[in-house]
Amino acid sequence: MTSFESPAVDWWVLSPQIVLVAMVLGLLLASSLAPRALPAWVSTCTSVATGAAVGVIAVIQWNSAGFTARSTLAGAFVSDGFSLLLTMLIGAGVVMTALVAHSALDRYGMTPPEFAALLLASAAGAVVMVGANDLIVLFLGLESLSIALYVLIALAGRRATARESAMKYFVLGAFSSAFFLYGIALVYGSTGSTRLSHIGEFLESHWLLDEHLLLAGIALLLVGLGFKVAAVPFHFWAPDVYQGAPSPVTGYLASIAKAAGFAALARVLFVAFGPHRVAWAPIVVGLAFATLAVGAVMAITQTDVKRMLAFSSISHAGFVLVGLSAAGGIGWWAVAVGDEAPQVLVIVDHGAVSSAVFYLVAYSFMALGSFAVLSVMASLGVPSPDAVEQHPLSRYGGLARRRPVLALAFAVLLLAQAGVPLTSGFVAKFEVIRAAVGGKGYVLAAVAMVTAVVSAFAYLRVVLAMYAPDSDVDEAPVRARAARPRWGGLPMTSVFAIAIAVAVTVIVGVLPQRLLEWSTDAVFALVP
Repeated sequence: MTSFESPAVDWWVLSPQIVLVAMVLGLLLASSLAPRALPAWVSTCTSVATGAAVGVIAVIQWNSAGFTARSTLAGAFVSDGFSLLLTMLIGAGVVMTALVAHSALDRYGMTPPEFAALLLASAAGAVVMVGANDLIVLFLGLESLSIALYVLIALAGRRATARESAMKYFVLGAFSSAFFLYGIALVYGSTGSTRLSHIGEFLESHWLLDEHLLLAGIALLLVGLGFKVAAVPFHFWAPDVYQGAPSPVTGYLASIAKAAGFAALARVLFVAFGPHRVAWAPIVVGLAFATLAVGAVMAITQTDVKRMLAFSSISHAGFVLVGLSAAGGIGWWAVAVGDEAPQVLVIVDHGAVSSAVFYLVAYSFMALGSFAVLSVMASLGVPSPDAVEQHPLSRYGGLARRRPVLALAFAVLLLAQAGVPLTSGFVAKFEVIRAAVGGKGYVLAAVAMVTAVVSAFAYLRVVLAMYAPDSDVDEAPVRARAARPRWGGLPMTSVFAIAIAVAVTVIVGVLPQRLLEWSTDAVFALVP
């Protein structure tokens, strides 16, 4: 009888997930054993402290490990610069989402401990996704993130739109998970392994006589991950779900969930299927074309600001896909060695991958801040928890006179998404388009620039409405239930989160070099 040898576990590598899961269990246990309902500030402080702790741990691991990757669980999970940078982003996203949600829990009728526990559980799944080196582990992280998000959206169950959004996201998410799992099975059947690094090594050293099984597996994996990042044509769920979900959850969906999906996509494409870039690169280019065009065109046709931001989120996903598709665009070619079958050699453009990472980080803060503004706007005079949250463009008319600081913050975030200079959005778009040009993707770069101009119309329309001199919309009085600490009639916690988003957007736009260096260091850990 053969004995089972358990893999060695590096607990320090797994410490971010351990902290998140421990706080989830502790919060649920405390709320269930407490003689009365825990105050909302307890759940908020727990979420903020946990997100900050995860970010600090990632920073410590980044500084101590340098470029050295540390793996655990027999190599199924890896801690490197790529995963650590995105773990910092996830921690920041948890902090900002918890701050924004603190003043919105009563309005949406959500229980604070349940919201905090689900938020931390989804973050744990996202951390697993960004560091997964095995398709099975990646699937577990994907499901942990997705299931928590399904419930987070449905937590505002007194709103019919939230229930509808949760059900739509759940049904389509279940289909995408099935595609992803079937793709894992086909890849395993082709290569004999689910370990990403082993798959890459196998494809480098073996020539497959029949690649159809592998290509089908790659296609199904792209379907599963394309759904998670809302890439066209797998985007149909995004506008309705983003609009119906509570605004704090929508910001988390558009930023952290999307970042985790792109991180997983990058690992799968470059670590596992890098040697077969010729097979998947045209697909990614096609996804980028479609995502840019559909997101930009549909965004300018919307009259609801929240729905416009949902479609613009799809367009931003297209820019990230431009960076990923440009990686390796320097060229690939086949060489014959003796009588052996030809092998495909790929040169990976690290600058292209780092531009995608930079775009992910920059856009995440813009999305979190923008939806935080929408959450604040929804708090101004919503009549009841059962009311449908509406964000018509007319509601933002004359906002600069009523709420000048809030209008200025929202204008900065919108202009950054449009790519105005001296903002992080401009630097992000410039780096991605430059990567496409460097990879000889001139048509894709041109489409990206055109769609950026088209999308700018949607953002500028909102900015002009806020600063229009003849627009005015009366705000209903804020109800007594929102008597938590406020600044100028606005929730203090949300104001703080918006200030963080605006500060990061402006500072990175003016001084982008440090984040560019971090993105480059992270990519060299992902693609040596």
